Amino acid sequence: MKRRNFISVVGASVVGALLTACTPSDKPADNAQNAQTTAPVQESFEWKMVTSWPKNFPGLGEAPERFAKEVKRMSSGRLTIKVYGSGELVPPLEVFDAVSQGTAEAGHSAAYYWKGKIPAAQFFSTVPFGLTAQEFNSWIHYGGGLELWREVYEPFGVIPFAGGNTGVQMGGWFNKEINSLDDLKGLKMRMPGLGGEVLQRAGGTPVNLPGGEIFTALQTGTIDATEWVGPYNDLAFGLHKAAKYYYFPGWHEPGTALEITINKKAFEKLPKDLQAIVENAARVANQDMLDEYTARNNSALVELTTKHSVEIRKFPTDVLEKLQVISEEVVKEIAEQDPAITKVYDSYKAFRDSVIEYHEISEKAYINAR
Repeated sequence: MKRRNFISVVGASVVGALLTACTPSDKPADNAQNAQTTAPVQESFEWKMVTSWPKNFPGLGEAPERFAKEVKRMSSGRLTIKVYGSGELVPPLEVFDAVSQGTAEAGHSAAYYWKGKIPAAQFFSTVPFGLTAQEFNSWIHYGGGLELWREVYEPFGVIPFAGGNTGVQMGGWFNKEINSLDDLKGLKMRMPGLGGEVLQRAGGTPVNLPGGEIFTALQTGTIDATEWVGPYNDLAFGLHKAAKYYYFPGWHEPGTALEITINKKAFEKLPKDLQAIVENAARVANQDMLDEYTARNNSALVELTTKHSVEIRKFPTDVLEKLQVISEEVVKEIAEQDPAITKVYDSYKAFRDSVIEYHEISEKAYINAR
């Protein structure tokens, strides 16, 4: 073979080899395709969430919506939650039963509504002259409160999470002045939970009504007075149109916690990452509600007093002192009725007593100085 032809043949062979080497093999492509088709598909879930509040009601009704939004966002849509307002799926005071029975996978309400079923539940909402919002959150997340809460709800197949807080509430709406404890005698007042027990001991008649029924009951005289939340929510309900005097402070609800309840079986069906998302979304919703109330109550109070000429009154000091004495008696008596309640009460009281000492030289001292 001539030298020139030899070089041509070799050159062609080398080029062919290089082209062959540069051509993608069918085998890796097949492997990639197989890997893509055999990759596990992540399961998605759809939940229903029932609440005790009107749909999208300021503060209370918006908290479950935000919770659902956070869960969807953090899970990239793998867990979606449809929120139902009060009465849309179940009555407002049957939220706990709906979650327990699995009618809905989740709920948003207040623990003191279930005092007839679970007396100890009241301590996980609010206690007269008890913990503030910040103190309650600390007890729940760092003082053993959450473990007790879940222990109390465990027989019902329900897992609770702190789901918001209103902060210190107002004392309520009245059509007569409160100058002494005697003015509470015979008074029919919407007041749930332990506050209602104290009112009854003081001679009043507590009435447990869902939020949506308060205005009509007050306007028609079915009740003589009512507490609800604070300026933000009270203005939204128009309570200033049905009562003359607006009293403070909310001795009965110094930091009312709301709860997110999850059906235990539904929760356990979720993979671990979605369980963590639910837990963290609840923490977000819990803090977000308190932040909102702190901001919104300010402007709402200004509107009530300037635009609507609402009279703001402070409960007389001697009335508050007597109510506190009655409160301590009532709470202690309730705690002694059942070992489960005693266990929760002892934890709550021990935390309250210790945090009061610290806040005397921190929060309270600063606020007084300011």
